[in-house]
Amino acid sequence: MIDTIIIIAYMILVLYIGYSSRHLGGFKEFAISHGHYGWLVICCTLSASFIGGGFSTGNAAKVFSDGMIYPLALLGFSLQIILVALFIAPRIKSFPGAVSVGDIIEPAYGKKARVITGVFAMLICAGILGAQIGALGAIFNVFFGVPPIIGILIGCGIVFFYSTIGGMAAVVKTDVLQFVLLIISIPLLFVLGVYQCGGWSSFVAAIPESHLQIISGKMSLLSFASLFLVFLFGETLVPPYVQRLLIGRDAKNTSKGNFWSGVISAPFFLISGGLGLIALQLNPSMSSNLALPGVIKLVLPIGFSGLVISGVISIVMSSADSFLNASSVALVQDVIKPLRYKPLTERHALNIARLTNLITGGLALLFAFMIPNVLDILIAAYDYWAPTVLVPLVAVLLGKNVVKSSFYAAVIAGTVTTILWDSILGRPFGIQGFLLGTLLSFTAFMLVNAFKKE
Repeated sequence: MIDTIIIIAYMILVLYIGYSSRHLGGFKEFAISHGHYGWLVICCTLSASFIGGGFSTGNAAKVFSDGMIYPLALLGFSLQIILVALFIAPRIKSFPGAVSVGDIIEPAYGKKARVITGVFAMLICAGILGAQIGALGAIFNVFFGVPPIIGILIGCGIVFFYSTIGGMAAVVKTDVLQFVLLIISIPLLFVLGVYQCGGWSSFVAAIPESHLQIISGKMSLLSFASLFLVFLFGETLVPPYVQRLLIGRDAKNTSKGNFWSGVISAPFFLISGGLGLIALQLNPSMSSNLALPGVIKLVLPIGFSGLVISGVISIVMSSADSFLNASSVALVQDVIKPLRYKPLTERHALNIARLTNLITGGLALLFAFMIPNVLDILIAAYDYWAPTVLVPLVAVLLGKNVVKSSFYAAVIAGTVTTILWDSILGRPFGIQGFLLGTLLSFTAFMLVNAFKKE
Protein backbone atom coordinates (compact mmCIF):
# COMPACT_ATOMS: atom_id res chain seq x y z
CA MET A 1 0.00 0.00 0.00
CA ILE A 2 2.80 2.43 0.93
CA ASP A 3 4.66 1.61 -2.28
CA THR A 4 1.56 2.25 -4.37
CA ILE A 5 1.02 5.62 -2.67
CA ILE A 6 4.66 6.61 -3.40
CA ILE A 7 4.34 5.66 -7.08
CA ILE A 8 0.99 7.45 -7.50
CA ALA A 9 2.39 10.55 -5.75
CA TYR A 10 5.36 10.54 -8.13
CA MET A 11 3.11 10.33 -11.19
CA ILE A 12 0.87 13.12 -9.90
CA LEU A 13 3.96 15.28 -9.35
CA VAL A 14 5.14 14.68 -12.92
CA LEU A 15 1.71 15.56 -14.29
CA TYR A 16 1.63 18.73 -12.18
CA ILE A 17 5.06 19.81 -13.46
CA GLY A 18 3.86 19.38 -17.02
CA TYR A 19 0.62 21.26 -16.38
CA SER A 20 2.43 24.14 -14.64
CA SER A 21 4.59 24.62 -17.77
CA ARG A 22 1.61 24.90 -20.12
CA HIS A 23 1.89 28.64 -20.85
CA LEU A 24 4.17 28.60 -23.89
CA GLY A 25 4.85 31.67 -25.99
CA GLY A 26 5.13 29.73 -29.24
CA PHE A 27 6.81 26.90 -31.12
CA LYS A 28 10.39 27.96 -30.37
CA GLU A 29 9.68 27.79 -26.64
CA PHE A 30 8.13 24.33 -27.16
CA ALA A 31 11.37 23.23 -28.90
CA ILE A 32 14.17 24.65 -26.72
CA SER A 33 12.43 26.57 -23.89
CA HIS A 34 14.23 29.82 -23.01
CA GLY A 35 17.64 28.38 -24.00
CA HIS A 36 19.62 29.63 -20.98
CA TYR A 37 20.24 26.53 -18.86
CA GLY A 38 23.43 26.02 -16.83
CA TRP A 39 25.77 23.02 -17.00
CA LEU A 40 24.22 21.09 -14.10
CA VAL A 41 20.72 21.19 -15.61
CA ILE A 42 22.14 20.20 -19.01
CA CYS A 43 24.00 17.29 -17.39
CA CYS A 44 20.80 16.11 -15.67
CA THR A 45 18.47 16.46 -18.65
CA LEU A 46 20.94 14.91 -21.13
CA SER A 47 21.64 11.97 -18.81
CA ALA A 48 17.94 11.43 -18.19
CA SER A 49 17.35 11.54 -21.95
CA PHE A 50 19.73 8.75 -22.92
CA ILE A 51 19.47 6.56 -19.81
CA GLY A 52 16.17 5.07 -20.88
CA GLY A 53 14.66 1.60 -21.02
CA GLY A 54 17.30 0.31 -23.42
CA PHE A 55 20.29 1.34 -21.34
CA SER A 56 18.72 0.12 -18.07
CA THR A 57 16.15 -2.69 -18.34
CA GLY A 58 17.46 -3.74 -21.78
CA ASN A 59 21.05 -3.68 -20.52
CA ALA A 60 20.19 -5.83 -17.49
CA ALA A 61 18.28 -8.27 -19.74
CA LYS A 62 21.26 -8.68 -22.07
CA VAL A 63 23.64 -9.26 -19.16
CA PHE A 64 21.24 -11.84 -17.71
CA SER A 65 21.35 -13.85 -20.95
CA ASP A 66 24.75 -13.06 -22.47
CA GLY A 67 27.05 -11.54 -19.84
CA MET A 68 28.85 -8.29 -19.09
CA ILE A 69 29.92 -7.74 -22.68
CA TYR A 70 27.00 -5.37 -23.26
CA PRO A 71 27.80 -2.84 -20.48
CA LEU A 72 31.40 -2.82 -21.69
CA ALA A 73 30.22 -2.14 -25.24
CA LEU A 74 27.99 0.64 -23.91
CA LEU A 75 31.13 2.48 -22.79
CA GLY A 76 31.37 3.42 -26.46
CA PHE A 77 28.31 5.59 -25.86
CA SER A 78 30.01 7.25 -22.87
CA LEU A 79 33.03 8.00 -25.05
CA GLN A 80 30.77 9.51 -27.71
CA ILE A 81 29.16 11.95 -25.25
CA ILE A 82 32.59 13.05 -24.01
CA LEU A 83 33.88 13.56 -27.57
CA VAL A 84 30.84 15.69 -28.40
CA ALA A 85 31.51 17.75 -25.25
CA LEU A 86 35.12 18.36 -26.30
CA PHE A 87 34.79 18.98 -30.03
CA ILE A 88 31.17 19.78 -30.97
CA ALA A 89 29.65 21.59 -28.00
CA PRO A 90 32.17 24.49 -28.04
CA ARG A 91 31.05 25.34 -31.61
CA ILE A 92 27.28 25.04 -31.18
CA LYS A 93 26.74 28.78 -30.65
CA SER A 94 27.85 29.27 -34.26
CA PHE A 95 24.22 28.46 -35.10
CA PRO A 96 22.18 31.15 -33.32
CA GLY A 97 18.44 30.75 -33.59
CA ALA A 98 18.61 27.03 -34.41
CA VAL A 99 15.97 24.82 -32.78
CA SER A 100 16.45 21.60 -34.78
CA VAL A 101 19.02 19.58 -36.72
CA GLY A 102 17.47 20.85 -39.96
CA ASP A 103 18.29 24.45 -38.97
CA ILE A 104 21.96 23.40 -38.95
CA ILE A 105 21.73 21.34 -42.15
CA GLU A 106 19.85 23.74 -44.47
CA PRO A 107 22.39 26.62 -44.76
CA ALA A 108 25.01 24.16 -46.02
CA TYR A 109 22.97 21.67 -48.06
CA GLY A 110 19.67 23.33 -48.95
CA LYS A 111 15.94 22.95 -48.24
CA LYS A 112 15.57 19.43 -49.68
CA ALA A 113 18.36 18.18 -47.42
CA ARG A 114 16.54 19.76 -44.47
CA VAL A 115 13.34 17.86 -45.29
CA ILE A 116 15.23 14.56 -45.67
CA THR A 117 16.93 15.22 -42.33
CA GLY A 118 13.54 15.86 -40.71
CA VAL A 119 12.18 12.53 -41.96
CA PHE A 120 15.16 10.55 -40.69
CA ALA A 121 15.06 12.47 -37.40
CA MET A 122 11.42 11.51 -36.89
CA LEU A 123 12.17 7.84 -37.70
CA ILE A 124 15.05 7.45 -35.26
CA CYS A 125 13.13 9.29 -32.53
CA ALA A 126 10.13 7.00 -33.09
CA GLY A 127 12.37 3.93 -32.94
CA ILE A 128 14.07 4.93 -29.69
CA LEU A 129 10.71 6.00 -28.25
CA GLY A 130 9.47 2.51 -29.16
CA ALA A 131 12.17 1.03 -26.94
CA GLN A 132 10.94 3.12 -24.01
CA ILE A 133 7.32 2.16 -24.69
CA GLY A 134 8.23 -1.53 -24.64
CA ALA A 135 10.02 -1.08 -21.32
CA LEU A 136 7.03 0.74 -19.82
CA GLY A 137 4.76 -2.15 -20.74
CA ALA A 138 7.05 -4.67 -19.03
CA ILE A 139 7.43 -2.53 -15.90
CA PHE A 140 3.70 -2.00 -15.38
CA ASN A 141 3.07 -5.69 -16.11
CA VAL A 142 5.53 -6.88 -13.44
CA PHE A 143 4.68 -4.39 -10.70
CA PHE A 144 0.96 -3.93 -11.14
CA GLY A 145 -0.10 -7.14 -12.87
CA VAL A 146 -1.74 -5.32 -15.78
CA PRO A 147 -1.33 -6.57 -19.37
CA PRO A 148 1.67 -4.96 -21.14
CA ILE A 149 -0.58 -3.09 -23.56
CA ILE A 150 -2.42 -1.45 -20.64
CA GLY A 151 0.93 -0.55 -19.05
CA ILE A 152 2.04 0.99 -22.33
CA LEU A 153 -1.14 3.07 -22.56
CA ILE A 154 -0.85 4.30 -18.95
CA GLY A 155 2.83 5.22 -19.21
CA CYS A 156 2.47 6.79 -22.64
CA GLY A 157 -0.58 8.72 -21.56
CA ILE A 158 1.38 10.41 -18.76
CA VAL A 159 4.40 11.17 -20.98
CA PHE A 160 2.23 12.41 -23.83
CA PHE A 161 0.31 14.71 -21.50
CA TYR A 162 3.16 16.63 -19.87
CA SER A 163 5.46 16.74 -22.91
CA THR A 164 2.62 17.90 -25.16
CA ILE A 165 1.33 20.54 -22.76
CA GLY A 166 4.63 21.92 -21.46
CA GLY A 167 7.12 21.29 -24.29
CA MET A 168 10.84 21.50 -23.54
CA ALA A 169 10.31 23.39 -20.27
CA ALA A 170 8.26 20.50 -18.87
CA VAL A 171 10.70 17.94 -20.29
CA VAL A 172 13.71 19.62 -18.63
CA LYS A 173 11.97 20.03 -15.26
CA THR A 174 10.79 16.42 -15.17
CA ASP A 175 14.20 15.22 -16.43
CA VAL A 176 15.94 16.83 -13.46
CA LEU A 177 13.50 15.17 -11.05
CA GLN A 178 13.83 11.85 -12.84
CA PHE A 179 17.64 12.02 -12.94
CA VAL A 180 17.77 12.54 -9.16
CA LEU A 181 15.48 9.54 -8.69
CA LEU A 182 17.43 7.20 -10.97
CA ILE A 183 20.86 8.22 -9.64
CA ILE A 184 19.64 7.25 -6.16
CA SER A 185 17.45 4.25 -6.90
CA ILE A 186 19.62 2.17 -9.26
CA PRO A 187 22.81 2.16 -7.09
CA LEU A 188 20.62 1.49 -4.03
CA LEU A 189 19.01 -1.46 -5.78
CA PHE A 190 22.42 -2.84 -6.75
CA VAL A 191 23.77 -2.60 -3.19
CA LEU A 192 20.71 -4.33 -1.70
CA GLY A 193 20.81 -6.94 -4.46
CA VAL A 194 24.45 -7.79 -3.75
CA TYR A 195 23.57 -8.09 -0.04
CA GLN A 196 20.73 -10.47 -0.93
CA CYS A 197 23.24 -12.59 -2.86
CA GLY A 198 25.34 -13.02 0.30
CA GLY A 199 27.67 -10.04 0.05
CA TRP A 200 30.23 -8.92 -2.50
CA SER A 201 32.54 -11.94 -2.23
CA SER A 202 29.70 -14.44 -2.60
CA PHE A 203 28.17 -12.43 -5.44
CA VAL A 204 31.40 -12.31 -7.44
CA ALA A 205 32.21 -15.98 -6.79
CA ALA A 206 28.79 -17.07 -8.07
CA ILE A 207 28.99 -15.21 -11.39
CA PRO A 208 29.26 -17.77 -14.23
CA GLU A 209 32.62 -17.55 -15.95
CA SER A 210 30.89 -17.28 -19.32
CA HIS A 211 29.18 -14.05 -18.19
CA LEU A 212 32.54 -12.36 -17.50
CA GLN A 213 34.20 -13.24 -20.79
CA ILE A 214 34.35 -10.60 -23.48
CA ILE A 215 35.32 -13.08 -26.16
CA SER A 216 33.32 -16.32 -26.07
CA GLY A 217 31.35 -18.68 -28.26
CA LYS A 218 28.51 -16.16 -28.37
CA MET A 219 30.64 -13.22 -29.54
CA SER A 220 33.98 -12.89 -31.31
CA LEU A 221 36.43 -10.02 -30.92
CA LEU A 222 35.19 -8.62 -34.22
CA SER A 223 31.57 -8.78 -33.05
CA PHE A 224 32.47 -7.01 -29.80
CA ALA A 225 34.32 -4.28 -31.67
CA SER A 226 31.28 -3.95 -33.93
CA LEU A 227 28.96 -3.63 -30.93
CA PHE A 228 31.24 -1.03 -29.29
CA LEU A 229 31.17 1.03 -32.49
CA VAL A 230 27.38 0.62 -32.67
CA PHE A 231 27.04 2.47 -29.38
CA LEU A 232 29.82 4.91 -30.25
CA PHE A 233 28.10 6.10 -33.44
CA GLY A 234 24.47 4.95 -33.16
CA GLU A 235 23.03 7.86 -31.17
CA THR A 236 25.66 10.47 -31.92
CA LEU A 237 23.98 13.87 -32.27
CA VAL A 238 20.47 12.45 -32.57
CA PRO A 239 17.85 15.24 -32.35
CA PRO A 240 17.24 15.27 -28.55
CA TYR A 241 20.98 15.50 -27.87
CA VAL A 242 21.37 18.33 -30.37
CA GLN A 243 18.51 20.09 -28.58
CA ARG A 244 20.49 19.76 -25.33
CA LEU A 245 23.37 21.53 -27.06
CA LEU A 246 21.05 24.34 -28.15
CA ILE A 247 19.47 25.04 -24.74
CA GLY A 248 22.72 25.90 -22.94
CA ARG A 249 23.45 29.36 -21.57
CA ASP A 250 26.77 29.46 -23.42
CA ALA A 251 29.35 27.12 -24.97
CA LYS A 252 31.20 26.64 -21.69
CA ASN A 253 28.09 25.46 -19.81
CA THR A 254 27.03 23.26 -22.72
CA SER A 255 30.44 21.57 -22.95
CA LYS A 256 30.72 21.05 -19.20
CA GLY A 257 27.21 19.60 -18.92
CA ASN A 258 27.84 17.14 -21.76
CA PHE A 259 31.24 16.13 -20.40
CA TRP A 260 29.99 15.22 -16.93
CA SER A 261 26.99 13.45 -18.39
CA GLY A 262 29.36 11.20 -20.34
CA VAL A 263 31.48 10.56 -17.24
CA ILE A 264 28.44 9.66 -15.10
CA SER A 265 27.06 7.30 -17.73
CA ALA A 266 29.98 4.84 -17.54
CA PRO A 267 29.45 3.61 -13.93
CA PHE A 268 25.69 3.68 -14.46
CA PHE A 269 25.95 1.27 -17.41
CA LEU A 270 28.10 -1.11 -15.34
CA ILE A 271 25.77 -0.95 -12.34
CA SER A 272 22.55 -1.42 -14.33
CA GLY A 273 24.20 -4.32 -16.18
CA GLY A 274 25.25 -5.81 -12.84
CA LEU A 275 21.57 -6.02 -11.90
CA GLY A 276 21.26 -8.66 -14.62
CA LEU A 277 23.86 -10.78 -12.81
CA ILE A 278 21.98 -10.34 -9.53
CA ALA A 279 18.75 -11.47 -11.20
CA LEU A 280 20.56 -14.50 -12.64
CA GLN A 281 21.70 -15.58 -9.17
CA LEU A 282 18.42 -14.92 -7.39
CA ASN A 283 16.11 -16.49 -9.99
CA PRO A 284 17.84 -18.01 -13.05
CA SER A 285 14.51 -19.24 -14.44
CA MET A 286 12.96 -15.78 -14.86
CA SER A 287 12.57 -14.18 -18.30
CA SER A 288 15.64 -12.13 -19.20
CA ASN A 289 13.46 -9.14 -20.15
CA LEU A 290 12.20 -9.03 -16.56
CA ALA A 291 15.66 -9.07 -14.95
CA LEU A 292 15.62 -5.53 -13.55
CA PRO A 293 11.96 -5.49 -12.43
CA GLY A 294 12.48 -8.98 -11.00
CA VAL A 295 15.36 -7.82 -8.77
CA ILE A 296 13.16 -5.04 -7.41
CA LYS A 297 10.44 -7.52 -6.46
CA LEU A 298 12.92 -9.95 -4.91
CA VAL A 299 15.15 -7.72 -2.79
CA LEU A 300 13.40 -4.52 -1.76
CA PRO A 301 11.39 -3.97 1.44
CA ILE A 302 8.21 -1.91 1.62
CA GLY A 303 8.87 1.80 1.07
CA PHE A 304 12.17 1.27 -0.73
CA SER A 305 10.30 -0.68 -3.37
CA GLY A 306 8.01 2.25 -4.16
CA LEU A 307 10.97 4.62 -4.39
CA VAL A 308 12.94 2.37 -6.75
CA ILE A 309 9.91 1.50 -8.91
CA SER A 310 9.33 5.23 -9.29
CA GLY A 311 12.99 5.54 -10.25
CA VAL A 312 12.71 2.80 -12.88
CA ILE A 313 9.54 4.36 -14.30
CA SER A 314 11.28 7.74 -14.36
CA ILE A 315 14.22 6.25 -16.30
CA VAL A 316 11.89 5.26 -19.10
CA MET A 317 9.71 8.35 -19.03
CA SER A 318 12.67 10.74 -19.07
CA SER A 319 13.97 9.22 -22.29
CA ALA A 320 10.51 8.88 -23.84
CA ASP A 321 9.58 12.54 -23.32
CA SER A 322 12.83 13.76 -24.89
CA PHE A 323 12.48 11.70 -28.06
CA LEU A 324 8.78 12.50 -28.32
CA ASN A 325 9.47 16.22 -28.14
CA ALA A 326 12.39 16.03 -30.58
CA SER A 327 10.33 14.08 -33.11
CA SER A 328 7.54 16.66 -33.08
CA VAL A 329 10.03 19.49 -33.46
CA ALA A 330 11.72 17.73 -36.41
CA LEU A 331 8.41 17.07 -38.15
CA VAL A 332 7.17 20.65 -37.80
CA GLN A 333 10.42 22.61 -38.19
CA ASP A 334 12.15 20.47 -40.83
CA VAL A 335 9.31 18.87 -42.82
CA ILE A 336 6.03 20.79 -42.54
CA LYS A 337 7.41 24.35 -42.48
CA PRO A 338 9.72 23.98 -45.53
CA LEU A 339 7.00 22.27 -47.59
CA ARG A 340 4.35 24.91 -46.93
CA TYR A 341 3.82 27.83 -49.29
CA LYS A 342 2.34 29.97 -46.54
CA PRO A 343 4.53 30.46 -43.43
CA LEU A 344 3.29 29.17 -40.11
CA THR A 345 2.81 31.51 -37.17
CA GLU A 346 4.50 30.57 -33.89
CA ARG A 347 1.13 29.72 -32.32
CA HIS A 348 0.00 27.63 -35.30
CA ALA A 349 3.31 25.76 -35.36
CA LEU A 350 2.96 25.07 -31.63
CA ASN A 351 -0.50 23.56 -32.10
CA ILE A 352 0.72 21.35 -34.95
CA ALA A 353 3.71 20.18 -32.85
CA ARG A 354 1.37 19.10 -30.10
CA LEU A 355 -0.77 17.16 -32.60
CA THR A 356 2.23 15.43 -34.20
CA ASN A 357 3.00 13.72 -30.91
CA LEU A 358 0.27 11.25 -31.88
CA ILE A 359 2.03 10.41 -35.15
CA THR A 360 5.29 9.65 -33.39
CA GLY A 361 3.44 7.61 -30.79
CA GLY A 362 1.90 5.42 -33.49
CA LEU A 363 5.28 4.74 -35.12
CA ALA A 364 6.81 4.00 -31.72
CA LEU A 365 4.09 1.44 -30.96
CA LEU A 366 4.98 -0.41 -34.18
CA PHE A 367 8.63 -0.64 -33.12
CA ALA A 368 7.65 -1.81 -29.63
CA PHE A 369 5.41 -4.62 -30.90
CA MET A 370 7.71 -5.80 -33.72
CA ILE A 371 10.95 -6.18 -31.68
CA PRO A 372 10.81 -7.82 -28.21
CA ASN A 373 14.05 -6.61 -26.54
CA VAL A 374 14.35 -2.89 -25.92
CA LEU A 375 18.11 -2.82 -26.57
CA ASP A 376 17.52 -4.53 -29.91
CA ILE A 377 14.95 -1.85 -30.77
CA LEU A 378 17.61 0.80 -30.16
CA ILE A 379 20.10 -0.91 -32.46
CA ALA A 380 17.45 -1.26 -35.17
CA ALA A 381 16.60 2.45 -34.89
CA TYR A 382 20.25 3.44 -35.41
CA ASP A 383 19.93 2.48 -39.11
CA TYR A 384 18.00 5.72 -39.63
CA TRP A 385 20.70 8.10 -38.42
CA ALA A 386 24.41 7.27 -38.51
CA PRO A 387 24.49 5.99 -42.15
CA THR A 388 22.41 8.93 -43.38
CA VAL A 389 22.59 12.31 -41.65
CA LEU A 390 25.46 11.96 -39.16
CA VAL A 391 28.46 12.53 -41.45
CA PRO A 392 27.09 15.66 -43.19
CA LEU A 393 25.92 17.02 -39.81
CA VAL A 394 29.29 16.56 -38.10
CA ALA A 395 31.07 18.22 -41.04
CA VAL A 396 28.91 21.34 -40.70
CA LEU A 397 29.24 21.43 -36.90
CA LEU A 398 33.03 21.28 -37.24
CA GLY A 399 32.97 24.21 -39.66
CA LYS A 400 34.10 22.31 -42.76
CA ASN A 401 33.51 23.68 -46.27
CA VAL A 402 31.05 21.37 -48.05
CA VAL A 403 29.06 21.15 -51.28
CA LYS A 404 25.34 20.39 -51.43
CA SER A 405 25.63 17.19 -53.45
CA SER A 406 27.85 15.60 -50.79
CA PHE A 407 24.80 15.35 -48.50
CA TYR A 408 22.87 13.26 -51.03
CA ALA A 409 25.92 11.10 -51.79
CA ALA A 410 26.31 10.33 -48.07
CA VAL A 411 22.61 9.53 -47.57
CA ILE A 412 22.34 7.27 -50.64
CA ALA A 413 25.61 5.41 -50.03
CA GLY A 414 24.85 4.86 -46.35
CA THR A 415 21.26 3.74 -46.84
CA VAL A 416 21.97 1.35 -49.73
CA THR A 417 24.95 -0.22 -47.93
CA THR A 418 23.00 -0.74 -44.70
CA ILE A 419 20.05 -2.39 -46.45
CA LEU A 420 22.32 -4.55 -48.62
CA TRP A 421 24.45 -5.77 -45.72
CA ASP A 422 21.62 -6.45 -43.25
CA SER A 423 18.63 -7.50 -45.35
CA ILE A 424 20.21 -9.14 -48.39
CA LEU A 425 23.56 -10.50 -47.15
CA GLY A 426 22.25 -11.31 -43.66
CA ARG A 427 24.83 -9.37 -41.63
CA PRO A 428 28.03 -11.42 -42.28
CA PHE A 429 30.57 -11.83 -39.44
CA GLY A 430 28.03 -10.37 -36.97
CA ILE A 431 28.87 -6.83 -38.06
CA GLN A 432 26.01 -4.34 -37.95
CA GLY A 433 25.08 -3.03 -41.38
CA PHE A 434 24.79 0.55 -40.22
CA LEU A 435 28.52 0.56 -39.34
CA LEU A 436 29.46 -0.25 -42.92
CA GLY A 437 26.75 2.16 -44.03
CA THR A 438 28.34 4.92 -41.95
CA LEU A 439 31.77 4.12 -43.38
CA LEU A 440 30.48 4.24 -46.96
CA SER A 441 28.51 7.40 -46.14
CA PHE A 442 31.74 9.04 -44.97
CA THR A 443 33.67 7.80 -48.01
CA ALA A 444 31.06 9.06 -50.49
CA PHE A 445 30.81 12.37 -48.65
CA MET A 446 34.56 12.96 -48.76
CA LEU A 447 34.93 11.92 -52.41
CA VAL A 448 32.13 14.15 -53.65
CA ASN A 449 33.43 17.12 -51.68
CA ALA A 450 36.95 16.61 -53.01
CA PHE A 451 35.77 16.17 -56.61
CA LYS A 452 33.38 19.14 -56.63
CA LYS A 453 35.92 21.48 -55.05
CA GLU A 454 38.49 20.59 -57.68
